[in-house]
Amino acid sequence: MRCVIAAFALAVVTATAFAQAPQNVRIRGTITAIDGSTLLVRSRDGTALKVRMTEATTVATARAIALADLPKDAFVGVTAVKGPDGVLVAREVHTIPKTASQGHTEWDLEPGASMTNAFIESNVQTNDGRELTMVYQGGTQRIRVPPGTPVVTTDPADRSALAPGIYVFMSAQVAADNTITALRIQAEKAGVKPPQ
Repeated sequence: MRCVIAAFALAVVTATAFAQAPQNVRIRGTITAIDGSTLLVRSRDGTALKVRMTEATTVATARAIALADLPKDAFVGVTAVKGPDGVLVAREVHTIPKTASQGHTEWDLEPGASMTNAFIESNVQTNDGRELTMVYQGGTQRIRVPPGTPVVTTDPADRSALAPGIYVFMSAQVAADNTITALRIQAEKAGVKPPQ
């Protein structure tokens, strides 16, 4: 009987721990105010959010680059949707650290969007832009990149890059009490928006 009670107690504790585990979220929006270490952000759906920054929160700023300058084996993330012919069409291309996870997954930028984190196998000019062949562990993707598609990298920055009116993309965690803590903030700079 004691074993049953102990097992039940362990299950309750485990379930509670999972219920209280922080949830990872992505936030896209514009800073409306800064109050000490708290950012007030208007998300893209109009929701007003309070986002806490800690000493561990990192900040980076966006910088435009040329797609043609990305070499073979560059590690990038490409947000895309399928075109009428079934070929993926890029919404944006951005450099990412080689420590990031590889793969092709759903993405929450818009309905039907995907994210491909992979190495560039080829980057060729076509009649309607450029075309990337992306290679990752377990697969490949061919992605069409129309002219005008944002292509960005990020540069390390500090909190001085953050100000009202600046557009940001954040990786954050939501605690059980709904407190939002930013892990990484990527900020607009000189009109160049961060990867989304």
